[in-house]
Amino acid sequence: MSRDAHLSELGEFLKVRRAELSPRAMGLPESGALRRVPGLRREEVAQLAAISTVYYTRLEQGRIEASTPVLMALARVLRLDDDQCDYMLELAGKENARPRRNSTLKVRPSTRRLLDNLTDTPAIVLGPCMDILAWNPLAAALIADFSRIPEEQRNSARMLFTDPAMRDLYADWETAARTTVAFLRMEAANKTDDPRMIALVEELSEKDPQFREWWAARHVSHHTVGAKEFRHPVAGNLTLDWETLACPSDPDQQLVIFTAEPGTASHEGLRFLACWATTHQPSADAAG
Repeated sequence: MSRDAHLSELGEFLKVRRAELSPRAMGLPESGALRRVPGLRREEVAQLAAISTVYYTRLEQGRIEASTPVLMALARVLRLDDDQCDYMLELAGKENARPRRNSTLKVRPSTRRLLDNLTDTPAIVLGPCMDILAWNPLAAALIADFSRIPEEQRNSARMLFTDPAMRDLYADWETAARTTVAFLRMEAANKTDDPRMIALVEELSEKDPQFREWWAARHVSHHTVGAKEFRHPVAGNLTLDWETLACPSDPDQQLVIFTAEPGTASHEGLRFLACWATTHQPSADAAG
């Protein structure tokens, strides 16, 4: 579809959505006069979106392009749902501009079943800002009993910088911490107005001078594979490969799995930890 065709379709889409809304539902006064068009008038939409009627009219006519802030204001006024908002932004050539929805904090049941089936592989699901959304029993045995951490504080970066046990668990804590800060920096590029990201960075900057220094250095990274060395109190020294897999149903969720090369001491240690976890099990992600 050409640019002009996209703009024309965007205008028609806005027109149809406008026709579906009544003045009463939008809190507008009713004069009693006969309305020539169903739904809201163009000037009413423009007024509610804080733009000029001429500007909105040209937008519906497919004659101009709109900025992202204007489109998001129209999405609010026209009460677009997530899919409708995505469609509008795609037509406007700004398909990646909409902030992520809050549903990214919910893990799909199928993903939870996958975690449960990975009995010999530690796995966690990370959400926006590196929040820990779900985990399997072996991940709890390897890293921490996440269920004992309040949900609002259950964050991988926060744990790494504020939990003293993490400095003992990671053999090369500084490399792991620097990588985390670089990854968080990359994430922040798309979340400049996200209150959770802002609060997390402010909290860690205040609590840890190393985080503050590394954050200011502005190094970025988006590695999806790597290796970590653990000094585990039960399983001993473990060298585990980690890999991040994107969740197709929600790009803000990532499945992180840890594996060991078969036949190595780390592989045997991981197997031992899996057996140990069956009788000394930290609470798994039951309620999420």
